[in-house]
Amino acid sequence: MPSLASHRDLVPLLAAALTLPFLAPMSADAAAPALDFKMTTLDGKTVDLEEAYAGKVVLIVNVASRCGYTPQYEGLQELYEQHKDDGLVILGVPCNQFGGQEPGTASEIAQFCQSNYGVTFPMLSKVDVKGDSAAPLYEYLTSNANPSGDVSWNFEKFLIGRDGTIKGRFGSGTAPNNAVFLDAIKAELGVD
Repeated sequence: MPSLASHRDLVPLLAAALTLPFLAPMSADAAAPALDFKMTTLDGKTVDLEEAYAGKVVLIVNVASRCGYTPQYEGLQELYEQHKDDGLVILGVPCNQFGGQEPGTASEIAQFCQSNYGVTFPMLSKVDVKGDSAAPLYEYLTSNANPSGDVSWNFEKFLIGRDGTIKGRFGSGTAPNNAVFLDAIKAELGVD
């Protein structure tokens, strides 16, 4: 098993590849809405994403508590506070597939997010986002976004428009205050 140090060695290489925002329209062959899935929240409740968030602009982010990108929680929370009344929903989706950086239980993750970053946006239960055990939501997102392909690291972001289609895919290194990223969100929200 690789050591944690070897994972850290990958971060600069991954960061270079992940800092570019990917603005991705929905693939032409994707007919189903991106929110047509049921997920479980951190507190164990089932949520029908389509029912709960239809007509909203939804940002889906795979998150982790022990990642170099973890401080993005702060910017995501600020973004949520600024635009939730405009119709923005941010869904945090914990994942432990990248360097074991989200080992906590649901209650530990919730406590970490609240006490360290004051997170109030919805958080879903921990899932896999790639491979044979990937959650169906992520199978759909990674197959239908442009570019398609597996999630590369923690804090990759998928932007879903009010019509339920994928409007953008942004790499982990795209900070919540990145101008291209913010412009894409504001365009979907219809705000300046």
